[in-house]
Amino acid sequence: MTKKIAVINDLSGFGRCSLTAAISVISAMGIQPCPLPTAILTAQTGYPSYYLDDYTDKMEHFRREWKKMGQTFDGIYTGFVAGEEQIRQIFRFIDTFDTPETFLLVDPVMGDDGVKYDMFTPELLRQMKKLVQKADIITPNLTELCLLADADFHSIKRITDTGKLLKTIHSLAHSLAEDGPAHIIVTGIHFTDETGTTQMGNYYLSGEQTALRAFPYIGQSYSGTGDLFASCLAAGIAAGKDIPSIIETAGRFLEASIADSVKEGVPRNDGVNFEKHLHLLQSGTPCF
Repeated sequence: MTKKIAVINDLSGFGRCSLTAAISVISAMGIQPCPLPTAILTAQTGYPSYYLDDYTDKMEHFRREWKKMGQTFDGIYTGFVAGEEQIRQIFRFIDTFDTPETFLLVDPVMGDDGVKYDMFTPELLRQMKKLVQKADIITPNLTELCLLADADFHSIKRITDTGKLLKTIHSLAHSLAEDGPAHIIVTGIHFTDETGTTQMGNYYLSGEQTALRAFPYIGQSYSGTGDLFASCLAAGIAAGKDIPSIIETAGRFLEASIADSVKEGVPRNDGVNFEKHLHLLQSGTPCF
């Protein structure tokens, strides 16, 4: 039977992120995405103006109706939440649908590049920390890792020695793993390699296993790349792939999508031209 992932995230009309990214990627990888919207937005929150329709009071209808249908999921994948009450709704969803065979992937969306998103509150962070503790896999960026580990992002951002930077990231990730997720992937890490080339990397920690997968930084960051990465990871896990190989595949996919977007001069808020590169994720390609 086709594997299914419940995807709890927002739907943005513009920005090529969240559910738009997840549905496309997960479907391309042969897995059925079952979307549960947390909010409907005219455009993602990076645009100067947008309208947000909060779906907190509608999330329970999805849980109740899917329970009536007797649905089960191979994975539960959470992304953007519009407030702390939505995390409480997610806990109810997990209590209903989590099984020993179901993985929980949490993308703890709270900020980027040292800046907290508009919906951030101290209570949201408290609830997110609780959700992260229940997760099997989390995919924070460096800002979100610092929030979860109560570390100062700006102090870490100032570290220029690559070895020291990675050691610091490892220490923070390891502190989270002690009480929670077995797999932590810190995304979007900028560092300089031994040749002086700026790289964009994802750092993976699982028990004693660590890995850094990186590719040259092309000079531009885009909305939605974290969603695309986490969606690749969720679908790959559901398909039975090992996490290091999924990270490698997702990196190649994102590298191609970002390079295409830089070439065409796509504005940051519009997200990357990922659609024409989805074939890199389909089963039967040499990427896995």
